[in-house]
Amino acid sequence: MAYLELRELRRSFGPVVALQGINIELGQGEFLSLLGPSGCGKTTALRLVAGFDRPDSGSIVVDGKDVTRVSPNKRDMGMVFQAYSLFPNMTAAQNVEFGLKIRGRKRGDRQGRVQELLELVGLGHAGDRYPWQLSGGMQQRVALARALAIEPRVLLLDEPLSALDAKVRVQLREEIRRIQLELGITTLYVTHDQEEALAVSDHVAVMWGGRIEQMGKPAEMYSAPATPFVAEFIGTMNRLEATVVDGSSGEVDHRGVRLMLESARGRPNGERVLVLVRPEALEVEAANGAAPSADGNMLSGEVITHTFLGPVTRLKVVGATSDLIADMSTARAATLPPGQKVMAKVPVGDARLLTLTDAAVPAAPGPDDQ
Repeated sequence: MAYLELRELRRSFGPVVALQGINIELGQGEFLSLLGPSGCGKTTALRLVAGFDRPDSGSIVVDGKDVTRVSPNKRDMGMVFQAYSLFPNMTAAQNVEFGLKIRGRKRGDRQGRVQELLELVGLGHAGDRYPWQLSGGMQQRVALARALAIEPRVLLLDEPLSALDAKVRVQLREEIRRIQLELGITTLYVTHDQEEALAVSDHVAVMWGGRIEQMGKPAEMYSAPATPFVAEFIGTMNRLEATVVDGSSGEVDHRGVRLMLESARGRPNGERVLVLVRPEALEVEAANGAAPSADGNMLSGEVITHTFLGPVTRLKVVGATSDLIADMSTARAATLPPGQKVMAKVPVGDARLLTLTDAAVPAAPGPDDQ
């Protein structure tokens, strides 16, 4: 049974439509990331759940209770903001204690809870420090402890790591996930970082133009994107326009090159499709001078650039029919330098197909999230 439900939420700001009727169901203790670019509506959705704004229509239900018109201080939501928002005149411990004090908890109970939470976020030694004495990552840990102090029913995080450097972001996202699992708290997380969303979430909802393009488990979102926008936003994707030649066998024509694809089987002949292939799925080898066979699923091209990514190197291959991106081990990539003529094999079973009418990317969003 769903613990947190967003039902047909709509919100506009004058002529700007921020949300166009989104629906989400999240079980108790689950972690959902709202993922998308600026302006897609994800922060608007989070603010509606927090109670900082109200929808034009639709409802928000927590544990079976409609809280759409309930004031923020009565929703039992814990909020962590992008900019920390700590009280500068209070120590870390006092910041964590603030919500408990407002709720009338006894001093002895408050102090024990504060120390427990500071230990939980790895700051048991820093309770007497002021925000200006803490690093950005430490300040965000304090903000997380403060949000958890009131024992919220739902934890809301709005781009909590975007102001931190890359190494600290990775460390803190792992800590957030560890704490969330340890406490079993239902969590709604807003981010524009697809790697971050895939790393910490039970479910990911990709948003664009005020709508949810697709929602599912991280592995599903990566391996089986439902739209080209999801495919492009989560990872990198090669896109090949083609026409189904023989749906019974799975044969398609890509600008004169025949490809056999399992995902094309059963599709009607003549259907225009978009073949989606991840860079790591392409098999690239040096061309031997012979023309590719008609049924070899091979595309010819030339390596133009290398992008070093540590153990993996990304090759840009420009060919007669299409430009391709291929990822391979750095050692293997060294044997295919820029200028090398290559053949790229499209895998029979790893290509995703969408009809070309489904492949239209939605119009660009308006201003940034409201």
